[in-house]
Amino acid sequence: MKSPKTNVISFDADRRNFIKTASLGVMAMGFPLPFLPENLKNVPMGVVVHSYGARWQSKENSQKYPAFTDAIDMMEHCKQIGAGGVQVLVSGWAEDFAKKVRDRREKLDLYLEGSIGLPKTPEDVAKFEAEVLAAKEAGGTVLRTACLGGRRYVNFKTPEEYKAFKGSALKSMELAEPIVRKHKMKLAVENHKDWTAKELEAIINNLGSEWVGVTLDFGNNVSFLEDPMEVIKTLAPYAFSTHVKDMGVKDYKDGFLLSEVPLGEGIVDVKAGVDLCKKFNPDITFSLEMITRDPLEIPYLTDGYWATFEDASAQGTAKVLRLVKDKAFAGELPHVTGLSAEQKLAYEEQNVVSCLNYSRSSLGLV
Repeated sequence: MKSPKTNVISFDADRRNFIKTASLGVMAMGFPLPFLPENLKNVPMGVVVHSYGARWQSKENSQKYPAFTDAIDMMEHCKQIGAGGVQVLVSGWAEDFAKKVRDRREKLDLYLEGSIGLPKTPEDVAKFEAEVLAAKEAGGTVLRTACLGGRRYVNFKTPEEYKAFKGSALKSMELAEPIVRKHKMKLAVENHKDWTAKELEAIINNLGSEWVGVTLDFGNNVSFLEDPMEVIKTLAPYAFSTHVKDMGVKDYKDGFLLSEVPLGEGIVDVKAGVDLCKKFNPDITFSLEMITRDPLEIPYLTDGYWATFEDASAQGTAKVLRLVKDKAFAGELPHVTGLSAEQKLAYEEQNVVSCLNYSRSSLGLV
């Protein structure tokens, strides 16, 4: 593994310039950074739609855990359990539905962030713009997006494959930027098991737009053997939105297992991460992404895992491996294999509610 060649001074300068530029862009419109209505500041933890992977548009006929057929269903439930808002898919919304979402959101007094796909070609831009406008009509403040649906160490077997993906992803961001700038909507690119923290920092700085920043996921980059606190420190200055989560780890034969676990039970210093995000952006919202599923395999002991990583830090890698060894999850990591559909729904709800309770008691998000 090669040592990183990052120019720290250059990155610090880029970071300060991003914060200054983003601030000026929204202040010119009369809004704070980011432009969040006053009544939505200091809201409780919200919920990301992926926290309800089993319940979202479920086909199960459950009386206790009925399916969320759309964003309004999810908002209604999240309000009942004390969440402050939602981050939800906006694809396919008609204009009249966006207005219904706005009306209900305002009555429930929740924040709304959209989750949106990037345009892959110029022909996709019109659809992308329609979804941006729908989210804005519904009262969305931020649009979260991701460049890769899978995982870097699974999807790509050669450096050339990854290089091609990176080129396409950068082009997608370049297609999207004029649209979000035109409509004054924040686009937040997630570290979604595609970019290392430094790679995403460089991408955001090179794009140089006050309208394109980061959805900071607190735990995803553990899969890259990156220390979660270092990832948060690197990306917090660019964060428009968050995916708050804690991660449990445990050895297996080809590396380690990685799983979202209830807040406070894993290796992420969630409180420090929340505090740091607030430091850089006092008005940022915090959205829970507690995915209830089987653990992911992180096969770092196999040659294929490293195929696309050029500048992995030996020191950083060793630090995370120490975390895996010293802070292995006590007991069995969460899993859903073998559970009935009703049991999966119940387990999912238990995890979400547990995390929201923790956010109120230990993170000050009330």
